[in-house]
Amino acid sequence: MQKKPVKKGKIIPIGDRVLVKPFTAEELKGKKPSYGIILPDAVVNEKSAHGKVVAVGEGKKVKAGDVVFFSKYSYDEIELDGEEFYLIKEENVLAVIK
Repeated sequence: MQKKPVKKGKIIPIGDRVLVKPFTAEELKGKKPSYGIILPDAVVNEKSAHGKVVAVGEGKKVKAGDVVFFSKYSYDEIELDGEEFYLIKEENVLAVIK
């Protein structure tokens, strides 16, 4: 997928979409995430399929601050001020980690 760069500003998801900041390999490698799931190195080296929700549209099940797992085949990559984010439909969020 090709990243859609955004130069400045704030991203406000529309409809049932959520904006997720994916965890980086550096954040995951050799560390136990705060939610307690340890991932094998083979998974850590792939593109992240989980991250922290930064903003939500009109979705009802997830909220900003949630850590979520999502389908790694159904998101749009967005770059904002040099950081990578994923824009995901709420229906493609597979689980919220509490």
